[in-house]
Amino acid sequence: MEVFADYLAQIDNPQHRERMEEVLAWVTKKFTDLKPKIAWNQPMFTDHDTYIIGFSVSKQHMAVAPEIAGINHFSDEIVQAGYDHTKQLLRIRWDSPVDFSLLEKMIEFNIMDKADCSTFWRK
Repeated sequence: MEVFADYLAQIDNPQHRERMEEVLAWVTKKFTDLKPKIAWNQPMFTDHDTYIIGFSVSKQHMAVAPEIAGINHFSDEIVQAGYDHTKQLLRIRWDSPVDFSLLEKMIEFNIMDKADCSTFWRK
């Protein structure tokens, strides 16, 4: 998690920082083959140099970005979890619980779906 230390230190709200740290630590522990990195000033995870999932913070929520394919594939489950979403990301309000089973499914989907992907982003 050292790779995320500077990013986490910049999050002023201690509850938001703790939540983000919890999620990043969970991904790191659950998906040991993924490479944690900071790119575009955001924490993300890659597999064979292709993007799998990224995270960011705002005043009202944590954003989770599984790319458009991930949002489309899980849009019903995202809504059922009580989250809203755009074409590229879902928002987990700071006062809402994190649905780790949904995160796990999104990450597993991207790993499988991008297994043969040779570019960072889907084309």
